[in-house]
Amino acid sequence: MLATALLIAFSLVTLALLLSFIRLVKGPDIPDRILALDTLYINAIALLILAGLHFGSSLYFEAALLIAVMGFVGTVAFSKYLLRGDIME
Repeated sequence: MLATALLIAFSLVTLALLLSFIRLVKGPDIPDRILALDTLYINAIALLILAGLHFGSSLYFEAALLIAVMGFVGTVAFSKYLLRGDIME
Protein backbone atom coordinates (compact mmCIF):
# COMPACT_ATOMS: atom_id res chain seq x y z
CA MET A 1 0.00 0.00 0.00
CA LEU A 2 2.80 2.44 0.90
CA ALA A 3 4.72 1.60 -2.28
CA THR A 4 1.69 2.41 -4.43
CA ALA A 5 1.08 5.68 -2.63
CA LEU A 6 4.75 6.65 -3.03
CA LEU A 7 4.66 5.84 -6.74
CA ILE A 8 1.59 8.01 -7.25
CA ALA A 9 3.13 10.82 -5.19
CA PHE A 10 6.41 10.63 -7.15
CA SER A 11 4.56 10.90 -10.45
CA LEU A 12 2.35 13.80 -9.36
CA VAL A 13 5.20 15.80 -7.83
CA THR A 14 7.31 15.19 -10.94
CA LEU A 15 4.44 16.47 -13.09
CA ALA A 16 4.19 19.56 -10.88
CA LEU A 17 7.96 20.04 -11.22
CA LEU A 18 7.74 19.92 -15.01
CA LEU A 19 4.82 22.35 -15.12
CA SER A 20 6.68 24.76 -12.84
CA PHE A 21 9.73 24.54 -15.09
CA ILE A 22 7.58 25.37 -18.12
CA ARG A 23 6.26 28.43 -16.26
CA LEU A 24 9.83 29.40 -15.39
CA VAL A 25 10.82 29.32 -19.06
CA LYS A 26 7.67 30.82 -20.57
CA GLY A 27 6.73 33.22 -17.77
CA PRO A 28 5.39 36.48 -19.19
CA ASP A 29 7.25 38.63 -16.67
CA ILE A 30 9.88 38.46 -13.94
CA PRO A 31 7.56 38.05 -10.88
CA ASP A 32 5.95 35.01 -12.51
CA ARG A 33 9.37 33.49 -13.06
CA ILE A 34 10.39 34.13 -9.46
CA LEU A 35 7.19 32.47 -8.26
CA ALA A 36 7.86 29.50 -10.56
CA LEU A 37 11.39 29.23 -9.16
CA ASP A 38 9.99 29.21 -5.63
CA THR A 39 7.56 26.48 -6.65
CA LEU A 40 10.46 24.50 -8.10
CA TYR A 41 12.19 24.66 -4.73
CA ILE A 42 9.09 23.35 -3.00
CA ASN A 43 8.70 20.53 -5.52
CA ALA A 44 12.35 19.55 -5.11
CA ILE A 45 11.83 19.43 -1.36
CA ALA A 46 8.80 17.20 -1.83
CA LEU A 47 10.77 14.84 -4.10
CA LEU A 48 13.57 14.59 -1.57
CA ILE A 49 11.15 13.82 1.25
CA LEU A 50 9.47 11.15 -0.86
CA ALA A 51 12.89 9.66 -1.69
CA GLY A 52 13.71 9.65 2.03
CA LEU A 53 10.51 7.75 2.75
CA HIS A 54 11.16 5.31 -0.07
CA PHE A 55 14.77 4.54 0.83
CA GLY A 56 14.35 4.91 4.59
CA SER A 57 17.26 7.32 4.98
CA SER A 58 17.32 10.52 7.01
CA LEU A 59 19.99 12.04 4.75
CA TYR A 60 17.31 13.06 2.25
CA PHE A 61 15.45 14.97 4.95
CA GLU A 62 18.56 16.97 5.79
CA ALA A 63 19.08 17.78 2.11
CA ALA A 64 15.45 18.90 1.89
CA LEU A 65 15.99 21.21 4.85
CA LEU A 66 19.04 22.76 3.18
CA ILE A 67 17.16 23.34 -0.06
CA ALA A 68 14.30 24.92 1.90
CA VAL A 69 16.64 27.41 3.58
CA MET A 70 18.46 28.26 0.35
CA GLY A 71 15.17 28.58 -1.53
CA PHE A 72 13.81 31.01 1.03
CA VAL A 73 16.94 33.16 0.96
CA GLY A 74 16.99 33.13 -2.83
CA THR A 75 13.35 34.17 -3.11
CA VAL A 76 13.84 37.02 -0.65
CA ALA A 77 16.94 38.20 -2.51
CA PHE A 78 15.19 38.14 -5.90
CA SER A 79 12.20 39.99 -4.49
CA LYS A 80 14.35 42.69 -2.90
CA TYR A 81 16.22 43.10 -6.16
CA LEU A 82 12.97 43.57 -8.06
CA LEU A 83 11.61 46.10 -5.61
CA ARG A 84 14.74 48.21 -5.07
CA GLY A 85 17.23 47.25 -7.74
CA ASP A 86 19.74 46.42 -5.02
CA ILE A 87 19.98 43.51 -2.61
CA MET A 88 22.10 45.05 0.12
CA GLU A 89 21.10 48.30 1.76
